[in-house]
Amino acid sequence: MKPAKTTAAIAAIAVAALASAASAGNAPAQPMEKCYGIAKAGKNDCKAGPGTSCAGSSTRDYQGNAWKLVPKGTCLTTRTPKGHGTLEPQA
Repeated sequence: MKPAKTTAAIAAIAVAALASAASAGNAPAQPMEKCYGIAKAGKNDCKAGPGTSCAGSSTRDYQGNAWKLVPKGTCLTTRTPKGHGTLEPQA
C-alpha cells in the first residue's frame, strides 16, 4: 500500500471509531433502582445504615440495609442465599 492510501485508511478507521464512541456516549442511561439485601460485605454502593458511611462499608453479606444499584425492574427477582432483593431497607 502506498503511504497516502495507508494514511487515508487509518484516518477512515479513526473517524469511524470516533463516530461510534460519540453515538455510544449519547445513548440514554438505563434507569436504575436501589436494591437492598443483595450486596456482598464491602461491596454495597452507598450508605448502609447506622455506623456506615458509604460505598464498601457494609459488614455482612446480603445486609438488609445495604444497597446496590441495579437495572430498574430487576431487584425483586434478584436471588441471594438469603432470599430476594427488596426495594426498601430491611433490619
